[in-house]
Amino acid sequence: MTSHEKTTPAIARQRRPALALIAASFGVALALIAGGAVGGLRINTTPSEPLGLWRIARLDRPVHVGDMLFVCPPETEAVFEGFARGYLRAGLCPGGFGPLIKTVAAIAGQRIDVAGDVTIDGRPIESSNLVARDGTGRPLRPYAGGTVPADFLFLLSPFPGSWDSRYFGPVPASGVLGFAKQVLTCAP
Repeated sequence: MTSHEKTTPAIARQRRPALALIAASFGVALALIAGGAVGGLRINTTPSEPLGLWRIARLDRPVHVGDMLFVCPPETEAVFEGFARGYLRAGLCPGGFGPLIKTVAAIAGQRIDVAGDVTIDGRPIESSNLVARDGTGRPLRPYAGGTVPADFLFLLSPFPGSWDSRYFGPVPASGVLGFAKQVLTCAP
């Protein structure tokens, strides 16, 4: 059809479903962006925790061991290396990182030992085995261990390939954004 030909009613009817789909898709995308900005919604695309839609919930008490949190990672050499290797996504945290979803395994004053797995205050932690290399064969350096400093947290995920405090060490509690609550997720 050339530019000077008129659209027939039949052609117009054929275009309506496509335009409706585009408009609906745009509406859903806009709703997710608005929900993320206002309602603290985030999409997790890494297998360390279930994939899908999560919500940042207000933290109205001190952090406890076992809490699942959204945390901005610190701007350290280890975190910058993890970002360069693709372990972290880009986001709105300082340094341009996306927030992590991790479980608090230890708080200030607890002793962390990292060998083949992690022990906290002498107690072995289930599903905390270290891996020597990432999925592309690059070596991973484990955290040296030590006592978690004041106002820091040691974070873990039970997923074997998770990049967490086993490799980058404790993180400042000031980076906590809130509780991580599942909205619509599925196990990887």
